[in-house]
Amino acid sequence: MNIFVAKLSSSTTSEDLDQVFSQFGEVSSAKVIMDRDTGSSKGFGFVEMDNDSEGQTAIEELNESELDGRRIVVKVANPREPRRGGGDYNQRRY
Repeated sequence: MNIFVAKLSSSTTSEDLDQVFSQFGEVSSAKVIMDRDTGSSKGFGFVEMDNDSEGQTAIEELNESELDGRRIVVKVANPREPRRGGGDYNQRRY
């Protein structure tokens, strides 16, 4: 299960997410998304848990909880939509 975590403190690290979510089961990956230009946190991240039941429990327990002084939002991540533009010329209209 891929889990979206938002409203993170700028000081929250990927390791912090791993540690918090590990209380509910095995975490296969945890990543805070960083701005490529500034190197600072964008304030959100993703946690992957293989066991959906453990992931659902983590969402229920951690949503609206406090982490590093911030009330975080935790929910199932939506699948990423394909980016538009720059690809297939056959789909362009001239």
